[in-house]
This record gives sequence, C-alpha cells and structure tokens, in this order.
Amino acid sequence: MPLVPDWRRVLLRAWSVWCIAFIAVIQGLDVALPLIGYALPIPEGWLPSVTLAVAILAALLRLIPQKSISGGRDGTE
Repeated sequence: MPLVPDWRRVLLRAWSVWCIAFIAVIQGLDVALPLIGYALPIPEGWLPSVTLAVAILAALLRLIPQKSISGGRDGTE
C-alpha cells in the first residue's frame, strides 16, 4: 500500500490527523486517570463521549478538501 506523495505535509497539516492525535491523548488520559487516583477534576464517563465526538469530527474533516494540502478543490492544482 503506497503512501500519498506528500505524506509528510499531510501528517503535519491535515485536520483529521490532528483529531486522531487528540483522540490518542484523550485515550491515554482515560487510561491514566485510575492510576493517578482521579487527581484531575474530570468526571467519570466524560472522556469516552469526547472521544466519540472527536472521532466523528475527524471522519467529517477527512471529507473536506484543504487547499493548504491538496491544492485545488479536486486536489490536482
């Protein structure tokens, strides 16, 4: 499976990639909270809801063309 030609640019600038990275941080926090004894004032059950919302946002953002990455509307410019 080949990567897109400008994969470095996509990795750094694509909104969907940033959302997925944020999901990874949220999930890490969700795993770490019981280990640190819920020292942060985050209610239980809140992080999975945020994760779901950001995952849906990432999927929607994947469909929106970004001129800074793909050039024109069809990605050919």
